[in-house]
Amino acid sequence: MLWQKTLCEMLGLKGRIIISKHGINGTVGGSLTACKMYTRRTREFAPFKNMEFKWSQGSADDFPRLSVKARDEIVAFGAPDEIKVDEQGIIGGGVHLKPEELHKLVEERGDELVFFDGRNAMEAEIGKFKDAIVPDVTTTHDFIAELESGKYDHLKDKPVVTYCTGGIRCEVLTPLMKNRGFQEVYQLDGGIVRYGERFGDSGLWEGSLYVFDRRMHMEFSDEAKQLGQCVHCETPTNDFVNCHNEACRKQTLMCASCAADEKKAYCERCVGTAANQ
Repeated sequence: MLWQKTLCEMLGLKGRIIISKHGINGTVGGSLTACKMYTRRTREFAPFKNMEFKWSQGSADDFPRLSVKARDEIVAFGAPDEIKVDEQGIIGGGVHLKPEELHKLVEERGDELVFFDGRNAMEAEIGKFKDAIVPDVTTTHDFIAELESGKYDHLKDKPVVTYCTGGIRCEVLTPLMKNRGFQEVYQLDGGIVRYGERFGDSGLWEGSLYVFDRRMHMEFSDEAKQLGQCVHCETPTNDFVNCHNEACRKQTLMCASCAADEKKAYCERCVGTAANQ
């Protein structure tokens, strides 16, 4: 943790990095030169020699600060002792599919195949794979209870393809699903990011990708579908705005007009009490 924090500070990088016994995951931003130096220095550490990096247009200004933390879990599902790793990575996870392999599997299995969103439900409001199942979860901590609720028992003998932003959450989600009886589980290698780099908006992905920095979302091409709608007036938008209620601050889809209206700049739960704020 201290090594990564010192390295990022030296290079002027900002962002978030989580380190656990299961591995390392994060997103940092800065100049192209600094980011290249970060990847080179990080890979000099022998266990990280083959670490995979993903790139997107941005800068250090997309992040408010640098945060490097050590945690029990690389992804906070609430099951640190259930996940096991070896030198090859997660033990007992799903079968990795490259974007091209995903298309081949879809051709082979047709409507039998199910896409399962491994992200928080809010993220899927602006983009998801076509006809994907979006679990009713607000945070990653909600996933285990959701999987054990019985809602998805009918999927346990079907081919299920999980996906998430960069593939990390699915590294952990897939063994949790297999441990709970899902028989044929796949994961999109490199996540939505890798798929979008390969197929843009001409494949099975629809909409925008939610990202965890000040950009809030990104598109793979000018042809991206607009899936999001303002919670108040249903105007198409992909912009999330923090609820104006300081005690709430829920990220909510709002058009620019409603977000600028003092009476409407609230989430759907708080807007009725706006006059009392």
